[in-house]
Parts: sequence; C-alpha cells; structure tokens
Amino acid sequence: MGKIELTQPIAAPPRHVFAFFVPQRMPYWYGAEMDSCFEVPDGAADFALGLKVRISGKIGGRSVSHTAVVTGFEPARLLEWRFQDAHGVRGLERWELEGLPGGAPDLTPERTVVRFLTKYELPGRFGRLLDRLVTRRAVARRSREHLRRLASLVEGRREPARSWSVAR
Repeated sequence: MGKIELTQPIAAPPRHVFAFFVPQRMPYWYGAEMDSCFEVPDGAADFALGLKVRISGKIGGRSVSHTAVVTGFEPARLLEWRFQDAHGVRGLERWELEGLPGGAPDLTPERTVVRFLTKYELPGRFGRLLDRLVTRRAVARRSREHLRRLASLVEGRREPARSWSVAR
C-alpha cells in the first residue's frame, strides 16, 4: 500500500481555503491536468458524509475515472473520501485544514496549513512493483501540484487558464 503525506501553507483563513472544497470549484485545482469533471447526485452544492462523487477526465488521450465516497466532512476543517477505479486501484484521500493565528491581537486565524494524506493500493504483484518503481513518485508529484494550485487560487496568484466542468 502506498502512503503519501504532504503539507501546504496558505496565506488565508481556513474558511476561505475551504471555499475551494466544493464540487463546483475542486476541478480548478484537483485533477486540473486531466480536465476533470465532478459528477454529484442532484447537483449537490457541498460535500456531505456518504455523498458519492464520480471524478472523470482524460490523461494522455485516455479516459479515466474513479468513484469516491465522502467518509469524513467538517466544514472549514476536513474532507476525506475513499475511492476506487475500474482497474481495482483503491484508497483514501484526506485533507485537514488547520488555522494558524496571524499575529493579530484577537488571534483570528489568518493562515492555514493543509495536511494531505493519501493511501492507495494497486492490485496484484505487478501493481505493488509498479508502485515502488513509478507510481509513488508520480502520485506525490501530482498531489504536490494540486496543493500548490489550491494555494495559488486561494491567495489570488496567477494560474494558467483551463477549462473545467461539473456534471449534475
């Protein structure tokens, strides 16, 4: 089983960061490289425990998708889901947001640290070998880029243009 843990500081309070943890905005930063599409039941505006999300897109001209089920959700604090794809890859992704005081007298959080954890399993012996040789580094690199893109969007820094969609 692969496991990757990353952190990303963001110069904004947790409630501003968490505004990007909704089905309509996540494609801006999560899965942007595959022009991702989030499909949620009845066009749900927010994540909720038990919500099923289908994330699809294209990588290298090939269609890819996986289904995730939200297993942890606390507004401005936590989003966690378990996922599985058609090839048997399954795992968990978890984002925890921690507010840090910005030095103001009232100690209102002005900065956020996002802690990201992913655990995943590729099926079979070949999958375990492939994970050690290639997948782990690729997943870490991709996840780091997702977090950097999130920070850039929240902080209002320039990001490359891209198209996205949310299926309802």
